[in-house]
Amino acid sequence: MATYLTGNTIRTLREKKGCTQRELAATLGVTDKAVSKWETGKGLPDIALIEPLAKALGVSVAELLSGACAVNGNRSANMLKTAFYVCPVCGNVVHATGEGSFSCCGITLPVQEPEDADQADEMHLVTVEQIDNDRYVRLPNHPMTKQHYVSFIAFVTTDTVRLRKLYPEQEAEARFPLAGSGALYAYCNQHGLFRIRVRAAAPGRPRPGRS
Repeated sequence: MATYLTGNTIRTLREKKGCTQRELAATLGVTDKAVSKWETGKGLPDIALIEPLAKALGVSVAELLSGACAVNGNRSANMLKTAFYVCPVCGNVVHATGEGSFSCCGITLPVQEPEDADQADEMHLVTVEQIDNDRYVRLPNHPMTKQHYVSFIAFVTTDTVRLRKLYPEQEAEARFPLAGSGALYAYCNQHGLFRIRVRAAAPGRPRPGRS
C-alpha cells in the first residue's frame, strides 16, 4: 500500500521546526483543530495543501510523503454508528455503518472524526429550514471554490443514509425528505467533517431556522 502522509510525520516535522499547531494552522489558513486531526490520524490534509504544508515545515514534498504508513486508531461509535472516509486525492466518499478498513488511490483512508457544527466557526455554520416536507440544509458562509469547498452533505437516520455530492461553483446546500430524527453531516475539504443533530419535524408544519 502506498504512503500518502502520516500524522506522525507532520507532528515530528512541526516539533522539529519549533512551531505550534496553531502557528502551522495560521500559515496554511486552516484551524488548529484541523492540524490536530491530521496529527492524530483522524483526517488527512487535502492534496492541495501538500505543497504549502511541505514549505511550512521546511521540507520537500518528497520528504513530507516519505513517512511510515499510518495505522488507524480505534474510535468509539458515534450516533447511529456512522463512519465516513474521504480520499484526499480524488475526493471519493465512502460511507460505512461502522469503522472498517478502506483505501482509495493507493491510500489507506482514516475514518473522519466529526466536529460539532454547533461549536464551529461562522464559516462552518449549518442551518436547517423546513420547506414543505423537506429539510433544506445550507452552509451560507462557506466558500465553494476549487481550493476550498463543501464536498458533500449527508442526512443519516437509524436506517437510511442520503448523501448529496457537491462540487466547486455549486451552492453549499441540499434538500432531504423529512425522515425523523438523525444527524446531518457536512464535509469541508480543508477542515474536515462537521455534524449537527436534528430532531423529528412534523410534515406540513414548517419550522424555519437553525435546528
